[in-house]
Amino acid sequence: MIALALSFAVLIGVSLGLLGGGGSILTVPILKYVVGQEAHVAVASSLFVVGATSLFALIPHARAGRVRWKTGFVFGAASMVGAYGAGRVAKLIAPEILLVLFAIMMVVTAIAMLRGKKQIKESESHEMRVPLVLLEGLAVGGVTGLVGAGGGFLVVPALVILGGLPMSVAVGTSLLVLAMKSFAGFAGHVSAVTIDWPLLLGITGAALVGSVFGAKAAGVVPQEKLRRVFGWFVVVMGVFMLAQEVPRIFGEPWPIEIPAALTLLATVVVVVLEKLHNHRAAAATGLGQGVSGVTP
Repeated sequence: MIALALSFAVLIGVSLGLLGGGGSILTVPILKYVVGQEAHVAVASSLFVVGATSLFALIPHARAGRVRWKTGFVFGAASMVGAYGAGRVAKLIAPEILLVLFAIMMVVTAIAMLRGKKQIKESESHEMRVPLVLLEGLAVGGVTGLVGAGGGFLVVPALVILGGLPMSVAVGTSLLVLAMKSFAGFAGHVSAVTIDWPLLLGITGAALVGSVFGAKAAGVVPQEKLRRVFGWFVVVMGVFMLAQEVPRIFGEPWPIEIPAALTLLATVVVVVLEKLHNHRAAAATGLGQGVSGVTP
């Protein structure tokens, strides 16, 4: 099981290198369902992985001057407060509820990935709105500290709209924020759980190695197609976790055949939806080429 978990960790890193985010959302399911860790331990360990991979990914952005340190530290400091507080509170939440919240976060993250990178209206003043930045930082930090997910899809728009940053700089700066709040959330959790440090460091190292290979392949693999495939995969994983954990909340866990059947059904639905999307995209492309080929 450990070898399998490390193999999955490499794939997490590859997805991070290819897509620039999202892969760490799979750390909790791997630690919970592959390794067999208790939910609170899996969430705490996931925060460490998110923090380490964010710091690693921050380096090239910092070298390229795509990090606004002041804005990142202000947002990150508020996020740290929220993440640490949520990490301390998480021990009071039942494992089943914690995993259901995480599964919901998975689905929300997947939807954000499937929608792609929408154009965000940048602030005209380019001034940081400190009160709103602090409030947003507390909120997203709380989400991270509670469920163990980075929440980068929440941070980047906030840095653009509230921090007044250009998109390219917001992406780099978000990695600083993710690292700060993830490690703060980990600190909030760590006093209440027992961490398997050799395993955690092994998974973190495997994810970092995978991210290097993913970054090198980023110019070869079509990112839009990969983002959609990965997004749908996260949706299916979220369905599996919900089917597993929601019945446990009510004290009547389902036999594994039911979550497996629901996951299979979700996979079939995903395949059909993706085929419809590809068909519409192909039709739109053909229509566009036809129109462009018309001569007056």
